[in-house]
Amino acid sequence: MPLLNEDDRETALQRLREAYADERISHEEMDERLDMVLTAKTHSEFASALASLPEERPGTTSTIAAAGGRIQRRGAWRVPRILRVASAFGRVRLDLSRAIIEHPVVDIELQLGTGGARITVPRDAVVDVEGLHTGWKDLRYKPRRRSGLGGPKIRISGTLGYGRLEIRHARR
Repeated sequence: MPLLNEDDRETALQRLREAYADERISHEEMDERLDMVLTAKTHSEFASALASLPEERPGTTSTIAAAGGRIQRRGAWRVPRILRVASAFGRVRLDLSRAIIEHPVVDIELQLGTGGARITVPRDAVVDVEGLHTGWKDLRYKPRRRSGLGGPKIRISGTLGYGRLEIRHARR
């Protein structure tokens, strides 16, 4: 059985917190399950800790799509756990610097044809672009020297055809 990684453990902890907040489990049950998740070494070892819990809250996946034009989100918008962005051509601007991010890990899945994209992440965010495939132009991203402690992990994946993706950390 494969070993757990930190994202798996964090997802499990988030599910437990949500179940407790929704009063689906008692305080004692929460303590027991937290201990099981934190001490587990493999997926099978903590499967029982997550038994009978809902997978994720409804509405944790959203899709924004446009054939052309501009896709833009900024200000205090609620970021879903999984955000799918699809655009045949046009600009994409996602500003997460003042957004409401309730999940420790956010997946942004891009399917972009032509046109540029810019994503501004919170200052303390950790960005992972391992799953991103660019076509014509390269990615512009300079990771912060000090990794953010306590900030969300933003995983960006998908494909970008003829355009550049620029990722930057918010200044404040």
